[in-house]
Amino acid sequence: MRIARFVIDSDPQYGLVEGDEIAAIAGDPFFQGVQPTGTRHPLDEVRLLAPIIPRSKVVCFGRTYADHAKELGNEVPAAPLMFLKPNTAVVGPGDPVTLPAFSEEVSYEAELAVVIGRICKDVPAEKASDVVFGYTIANDLTARDAQRTDGQWARAKGWDGSCPLGPWIETELDVDDVTISGRLDGEQVQSGSTAQLIWSVADLVAYASQAFTLLPGDVILTGTPAGVGLVREGQRFEAEIEGIGTLSNTFRR
Repeated sequence: MRIARFVIDSDPQYGLVEGDEIAAIAGDPFFQGVQPTGTRHPLDEVRLLAPIIPRSKVVCFGRTYADHAKELGNEVPAAPLMFLKPNTAVVGPGDPVTLPAFSEEVSYEAELAVVIGRICKDVPAEKASDVVFGYTIANDLTARDAQRTDGQWARAKGWDGSCPLGPWIETELDVDDVTISGRLDGEQVQSGSTAQLIWSVADLVAYASQAFTLLPGDVILTGTPAGVGLVREGQRFEAEIEGIGTLSNTFRR
């Protein structure tokens, strides 16, 4: 299933994306299951929102692809490198991202995002799929100049708008080997596969759960392949993941 959040006329609601239509569902699928209401809308007549606003946190992993670590002049970490983004960093598909005034070097990072479906702690990797609701696409925007000077990554990675998510959550996806690509103004700049991850998606979910209690709606960003670069005002970045779709955002000052 593809589950999206959308708005038409008034309040945000959830729906099932089925071809070129979206079928509204009642309530919150994370707590009430998927209950279609019978109301359907053409997909091009609704505005898609971020498919989830995390209940508590976005857990992110850095340098999980060896080529990406190398291109930034970093060693591959001995263990997964984690940081957090606040839920105020999240914006949706098609939303314009306002570049932060404190940075002149914001870069894009196309990533597979895991959406947690149940409360969990200390999950074994072999049981990780049991706690996953589905998968979506993220752009882990990073203020590189702040990342260099601050020491901690809170400002560089967590500013408002630094975590576009979307366009929907795909609940049925084998993530062992899916392609991830990024296009800047239509030119391909990133290309990789989750098969190149140093740690598997299941390993990353398990590792995050050792440190944090994961709640329904929490999101885990699994890292980006090589090819990252800077974005400027007026540009468009599209992150595409096989089996999910495309997340597109423009940038402004």
